[in-house]
Amino acid sequence: MNLRQIEVFRAVMLAGSVTDAARSLHVSQPGISRMLSHIELQLGLRLFERRKGRLLATPEAQALFAEVEQVYRGVARIDDCAQALKDGKMLTLRVLCSPSTGLDMVPRALTALGEEFPSARIYFEVLLAREMVKRLAAHEADVAISTLAIDDPLLSSRPIGQWTLAGVFPRGHALEARRTLAPADILKERMISFSPDTPQGRIIADWCVQHRLQPDARVEVRAGQSACAMAAAGAGVAIVDDLTARGCMTDRLSFRPIRNAPSFDIFAVTNENFAASLLANRFVAHAQTALRQLKKERA
Repeated sequence: MNLRQIEVFRAVMLAGSVTDAARSLHVSQPGISRMLSHIELQLGLRLFERRKGRLLATPEAQALFAEVEQVYRGVARIDDCAQALKDGKMLTLRVLCSPSTGLDMVPRALTALGEEFPSARIYFEVLLAREMVKRLAAHEADVAISTLAIDDPLLSSRPIGQWTLAGVFPRGHALEARRTLAPADILKERMISFSPDTPQGRIIADWCVQHRLQPDARVEVRAGQSACAMAAAGAGVAIVDDLTARGCMTDRLSFRPIRNAPSFDIFAVTNENFAASLLANRFVAHAQTALRQLKKERA
């Protein structure tokens, strides 16, 4: 039996007559009668007895109908599953991100995603780039937001925004009077620097070399949040990425953009061998929106 034959047979069983079955399917009564005759001929079974204008289902028809109903219940479950997937139910998203994007940008994006898909389960972890690569390559995460370019044949990266450098300093510092900072403005201050083996340390060191500037570094840290905490405590001034500067803003810390500072891409990274889910795509869209909002609010 093909799907159309199954549909006609079921309609007759449910309606109890050819007339009512034809009405429910919006077809002619003779068409239903011909289809029933063809089904019986094809199966070599008598499915109905005609008595005084009524159709009586045979035991064979009853047995066949029970199987047909199982098929229809399965189709209904498929429809329910498809709708649940569309609504984000039954779905999970495993998100990784760089420390600077984990302060504000990614939490905003995940909050918006949770509001759009309230039944979805979300797992979120902040990791360094090398750990993100391992997790994504092993398919232990679905998507990562990275402030560093990731070169791995198993992974696919696409830019979704940019970050740049900013100067952070204690509230009330003289630099607060300026709208933007020149490199010399900040590097003549007592500096909080990054270890030279960190990505931030290498970026800032290269930038200082380009400007022929030698920072007066008294304190060395390995993370942007540590630099901001030290600056807020009055230990000096630091150059950090603007995502960290914006994410660490408090009543004890100020920041200003640095003029002509280099810009770097922010990447959404996924495993090349797996198609992105609806949740992953929507998360990336929310991440882009969150970045725009963050930069607009704390310009």
